[in-house]
Amino acid sequence: MAYFVLFLGLCFVLGGLAVASNPSPYYGVVGLVLASVAGCGWLLSLGVSFVSLVLFMVYLGGMLVVFVYSVSLAADPF
Repeated sequence: MAYFVLFLGLCFVLGGLAVASNPSPYYGVVGLVLASVAGCGWLLSLGVSFVSLVLFMVYLGGMLVVFVYSVSLAADPF
């Protein structure tokens, strides 16, 4: 179980680095989803399932709206 928690922590850090280092929003959102799933799994392993669900809803509900908005602005030629 300890190795699984360490793996989730590593995925969380790598997902955060993927969000911060990608100039393209298409690849940045993959890092965002990876970081949110790893963070939720990490919190589930600690036994706080409600906080994990709230984190998942906020990240994938709110931040993906920002992603769609930035992609639509990037696709506009004018």
